[in-house]
Amino acid sequence: MSPEAAPADEQLMQAYAAGDARAFEILYDRHHLRLWRYVYRSIGEPASADELAQEVWFSVARAAPRYAPSAAAPDRPVARFSTWLFTLAHHRLVDHLRARRPHASLEAEGVDGERLADQLPADSGFGPVRRIESKQQAEHLLAALDALPAAQREAFLLQAEGGMSVAEIAEATGVGLETAKSRLRYARTALRRTLEVMA
Repeated sequence: MSPEAAPADEQLMQAYAAGDARAFEILYDRHHLRLWRYVYRSIGEPASADELAQEVWFSVARAAPRYAPSAAAPDRPVARFSTWLFTLAHHRLVDHLRARRPHASLEAEGVDGERLADQLPADSGFGPVRRIESKQQAEHLLAALDALPAAQREAFLLQAEGGMSVAEIAEATGVGLETAKSRLRYARTALRRTLEVMA
């Protein structure tokens, strides 16, 4: 199926609500990895990330009959499915973090038993020295991400993993547009400084 012929997420969600289980599978295939990374990078524990991501998908399935991609108000644009999905994930994370203080660790093992920092570097083709440097850069970047205040890290991850606009981040997190912009700007500035130090 060509990308042009692929149904939009919103259409798939409505098809699932009408009983088409395959539509849910397509939605899951499109978004599960980004959603899991957002949750994992927010809490740093693979088992908890698995559980929370699964809870978000259960929420999606339960909400299907009530899902309507229309605007919440006449003056607002129609919300994308991915915005709605990551907003659900955000709320689930807030509940989780209220119940338990997060502990993010670069040493935490990922899905394949490999540390997250070991999974980030790209295979550069430049040999072992370049791969070690790339791994070290990934560790520094993840440490900088972990060091961000929670609100800034969340804003950054919602944009990086969720593909959300500043307005969507503001709405999902329940803050004003300027606050969301500031959080994102501070996060980018801190991460940029980390990258400059590594260069």
